[in-house]
Amino acid sequence: MMKPTAFIILIVAVVIANHAAAASLTLSSQELRSALIELYTSEGCSSCPPADRWLSRLKDDPRLWKQIVPVAFHVDYWNYLGWRDRFADARFSKRQGEYQQHDYLQTAYTPGVMKNGREWRGWPNGDIPLSRHEDQAGILKITIGDDKASAEFIPAHRGLSRLMLNLALLGFHLSTHVAAGENAGKTLRHDFVVLDFQQFTQASQGGRFRWTLPGLLKSARQDTSAIALWVTAVDDPTPLQATGGWLK
Repeated sequence: MMKPTAFIILIVAVVIANHAAAASLTLSSQELRSALIELYTSEGCSSCPPADRWLSRLKDDPRLWKQIVPVAFHVDYWNYLGWRDRFADARFSKRQGEYQQHDYLQTAYTPGVMKNGREWRGWPNGDIPLSRHEDQAGILKITIGDDKASAEFIPAHRGLSRLMLNLALLGFHLSTHVAAGENAGKTLRHDFVVLDFQQFTQASQGGRFRWTLPGLLKSARQDTSAIALWVTAVDDPTPLQATGGWLK
């Protein structure tokens, strides 16, 4: 018969183990390639609020995180008009410029939408068409704990030697009362806002790619609600696979 003290220790160990398992979150893509939807927007642009509202509606899309992964990059090149967008970052403007340098985008503008690394002007029509024969891309997943995280990509095709992992921490239900500029007097509401953006490169390890991400969420803003991640070549911003999900 097990002694009471040993039994209590066993119960505590099980509870701790279950708590640790519950505290860990794993998000994974499907084998088929997901569509990364990037909106380039600004609170200083009068044409952007309709695009922001369109992106917000994707919260209720049943394909969210599995087939479509939306993110909103606020650029900083409209700040000179009298209103400084609090979500704007020069890195996001640079990212849009990289698409232009690769001839995937004719010119940098807002609101601008990239679908899987290519300019897409069909967003005002509402729906995001997906091919019935999506490419087999591979599995991208991330496991997040309280103090550490790790990501892994198992590509469907061999031949990739070095890849970049892109991580975007996202905010939702954010609002700003704009006091100046083109949107003066309006209260703008945003979802899928990129609050923090990080990139990590890694070489292939036997055909797989693994990233260790210590302290991923420790520095995250309090209004961070979701995460999006995608992999690209080091010298090309075109996403190879994407996934994401809710953190809360």
